Amino acid sequence: MAKDLVCNMEVDEETAKYKSEYKGTTYYFCAPGCKKAFDNNPEKYVEE
Repeated sequence: MAKDLVCNMEVDEETAKYKSEYKGTTYYFCAPGCKKAFDNNPEKYVEE
């Protein structure tokens, strides 16, 4: 399971409908709103 970095829900990578690539890593989201929030400002959610 992956964690939706926007809302902290657990997301199954196998069935996730919403995902984004950022700096070579795939991130998974539970809903389109979480994906959009991440896409608009990924640095806010990704800890380097």
